[in-house]
Amino acid sequence: MEKQQPTDEITREVVDLMASLVALFHREYEEAAAARSLTGAQAKVLALLRRGPMPMRHIAQTLSCEPSNITGIVDRLEGRGFVTREADPQDRRVKLVAATASGESASAELRESLNFAREPLAALDADERAQLRDLLRRMLEGAEPPTV
Repeated sequence: MEKQQPTDEITREVVDLMASLVALFHREYEEAAAARSLTGAQAKVLALLRRGPMPMRHIAQTLSCEPSNITGIVDRLEGRGFVTREADPQDRRVKLVAATASGESASAELRESLNFAREPLAALDADERAQLRDLLRRMLEGAEPPTV
């Protein structure tokens, strides 16, 4: 069993502040998705597909959920014309999910509607935003990837 490091007051406050920001982001994201008749999970899948087509198993791993849940989400997105399933050219047994032009448009519209990032970040000047970005990247580089 790994020994836990003692947590200092600043670390606790940073964690609490990050939790508040995450809660704010999730609330606004869910509201923006609902305004477009999407669930938060559907919106997250569309956002993930901005990286390009990917296997459903990879989507499930990235979103930390069961592959069977992704199947239902993709089914509903496909029914609305936002995604397609296609055979992976490298392995025809694997189905890739790809956003359609309509899905890309819906995802971009949702992303543009989010004021969450703009409002809190507006309190920082360009140098402070760059420093924050660099610190967050450094924190994420040291984090373990999610396991499924």
